[in-house]
Amino acid sequence: MPASLAPAYTAPMEPFKNLLNAGVVAAAGAHLQRVWPAFERQRFEQLAVDGLDALEFKARAVHIAAALAACLPQDDFDVACTVLEASLAPRLEEGAEGGTTPRTSDAGLAGWIVWPMGEFVARFGLQHPERALAALHALTQRFTAEFAIRPLIAAHPDLAFATLARWVSDPSPHVRRLVSEGSRPRLPWGLRLQALVADPTPTLPLLEALQDDPSEYVRRSVANHLNDIAKDHPHRVADWIQAHLPGAPPARRTLLRHASRTLIKQGDACILALWGLGVPFDGEVAFSLSHTEVSVGDALALALHLQPRGSTTQALEIDYLVHHVKANGQSSPKVFKGWRLQLTAGEARALRKTHSLKPITTRRYHPGLHRVEVQINGRVVAEAAFVLRA
Repeated sequence: MPASLAPAYTAPMEPFKNLLNAGVVAAAGAHLQRVWPAFERQRFEQLAVDGLDALEFKARAVHIAAALAACLPQDDFDVACTVLEASLAPRLEEGAEGGTTPRTSDAGLAGWIVWPMGEFVARFGLQHPERALAALHALTQRFTAEFAIRPLIAAHPDLAFATLARWVSDPSPHVRRLVSEGSRPRLPWGLRLQALVADPTPTLPLLEALQDDPSEYVRRSVANHLNDIAKDHPHRVADWIQAHLPGAPPARRTLLRHASRTLIKQGDACILALWGLGVPFDGEVAFSLSHTEVSVGDALALALHLQPRGSTTQALEIDYLVHHVKANGQSSPKVFKGWRLQLTAGEARALRKTHSLKPITTRRYHPGLHRVEVQINGRVVAEAAFVLRA
């Protein structure tokens, strides 16, 4: 493989932001110059790499997109899109859904570099929405265009939803997934679609068309989309589950259960009843923590013992809530997944789980007293506490 077109590999434990690096930029420059000899490869690489290391992940994508804008035809968006499309690797195979991210090769660009390409299309395509959507149709089959399509949905909702309605029957599962994922109201890292947060009605026909899609990759996106809606309109999702759960095939049941996860954690009475979890646990509960005092970075073992009463099997959805201390000294609960089980009459059950207190990108820890509550079928049944030290 020529060095100029070799994909950039990133060590497994490096930060995500390093997936957009100088090697990825160099490969992009090589392929863009290959398909359009007038492309100023050296200038592009210099602009894209300058200051890149200091930026976080999304900022890197925007930075590289700005370098693309400086070196692609600035007065002809159609030609710029044609160059980007020509530089792409062949479309992902039908079965290449989720899992390993595709990589750039001698055949063309794919994988993380497609994110900045989508950012370019999103930024400069608002005045050319039909051409922009066509470009995103190509890009999403080499990575994903879920972030790039959102400004177009916000700026041109009629055109965007008419296009998405056609794409629900596209032969590519990557395009069909884009219909759901790109229109999620609260997509992480993506522009929040405030109109859909307020009223998700425009997306519901799309989700109904896709909820029995043959691709699990697509169906999981539908589940996440419905879970987004549940955060603002729980009744809409409860109605959806009530309408689509009876007689549902196994794949749809899995989708609907995943879509219900936030409402189950919140103890929504309607959702719990629909899933057969509306009855409180009948029995004795003992709950304890391995330590009463731990430091940030440690792990805490949770021990739960259940002793049922009665003569019937009980369906149990068990979660636990950690009331994290915030910087201002107040606390905020975060629900964590526990166990899902069927507990037969007279069957005592001992359950254990390790909870990490290692800081992560989305969670910072502050010292103080942290309460831990166990909830079964949406009802708090036991609690304990620990002191977190800095």
